Amino acid sequence: MKMNKLTVAILIAMLLGIATGQGYRLLAPAEAADFASNITILTDIFLRLIKMIIAPLVFTTLVVGIAKMGDTRTVGRIGAKTLGWFMLASLMSLTLGLVMVTLLQPGVGLSLSLPDDTATSGVAAGAITLKDFVTHAIPKSVIEAMATNEILQIVVFSLFFGLAAAALGDLARPVVTLMASTAEIMLKVTGYVMNFAPFAVFGAIAAMVAKEGLGILVTYGSFMAQFYLALACLWLLLILMGSLFIRRRVLTLLAMIREPILLAFSTASSEAAYPKTLDRLEKFGCDKRIASFVLPMGYSFNLDGSMMYCTFAVMFIAQAYGIELSMAQQITMLLLLMVTSKGMAGVPRASLVVIAATLNQFHIPEAGLLLLLGIDHFLDMGRSATNVLGNAIAASVVAKTEDSLGETQPLDEGELAKA
Repeated sequence: MKMNKLTVAILIAMLLGIATGQGYRLLAPAEAADFASNITILTDIFLRLIKMIIAPLVFTTLVVGIAKMGDTRTVGRIGAKTLGWFMLASLMSLTLGLVMVTLLQPGVGLSLSLPDDTATSGVAAGAITLKDFVTHAIPKSVIEAMATNEILQIVVFSLFFGLAAAALGDLARPVVTLMASTAEIMLKVTGYVMNFAPFAVFGAIAAMVAKEGLGILVTYGSFMAQFYLALACLWLLLILMGSLFIRRRVLTLLAMIREPILLAFSTASSEAAYPKTLDRLEKFGCDKRIASFVLPMGYSFNLDGSMMYCTFAVMFIAQAYGIELSMAQQITMLLLLMVTSKGMAGVPRASLVVIAATLNQFHIPEAGLLLLLGIDHFLDMGRSATNVLGNAIAASVVAKTEDSLGETQPLDEGELAKA
């Protein structure tokens, strides 16, 4: 088994980050908080660099992909398949979270003092309505959308731009060629940015451990183990769903996206893995037009790990306060989350916002979120990695149904090293 040099560097950075963060807590506890605050500059720099390239990368690749599809019928067919898969995966993720939390009962017999019902979590609990989502999806200005990295709004504008370019044909060819060249440049820039990833991972892990300490893993060990077990079940289901279409190649896909998954896990950011995921999907054999179409849409509509967490967390808090939800209420919650979870794109701490809104809807104390805030980063690591897996499988399946899944390309020789 060969591992990419960057993957090895990220793994080493994670271990060094754990050792450094815990070292500060043990040897210099008074300085741990300041260290955690300062070391995050490494992660902030990397994430800002990622945000710097995502808007032009999404716009150029999506426009080129749509323009090269040639007609609106093809775009509509691929779009329908993509959204159909997303809805199926969303329903499966939410349902699995509900089933697992009901079976495991992580909130029953909780050995933690419950926050007072009147306590505030500090998370805005305003409900994300369908009207808000639709309004948010349509950009007032594409410049503003790119400046604020609103992926969903960029996707909407790119769809219109790409369809117009396809309709104009030869007249738009110079612009499409320019876009294609720009996309290649942005992918090259991505390679430069990724060299900083190990430093970002070190900063994120060291700060988290220095601030929270590994002791929190003992306090919440049972809950976290149960949540990650639920995530493991979701991974298995997603892989099985993918294997129905791409057969045994799903294992090759897992090996190809190992690095972006690890990057998303260690930085707790799906966004950080976007450029690398796009690159690996192309090397896996996924048609570039389809990968650049499905992936940005997936970051708006197909956050499988985050959606499963919503049902899991809401039911956990209800169990902790001894509140029983009837089957009808649970089904209502699931359907409600099917809609509100689609508003998570571009919303800071989106999962917590959706959970807070759902708690209010069913009269469950919002203060229960305080039980999760301390470990949310640990949980977000798993959610982010799962989001990457779900979107990679979605792109590969859509490509397969379009007979656009080619042979896997070997990684560059200079990019490989024995672990």
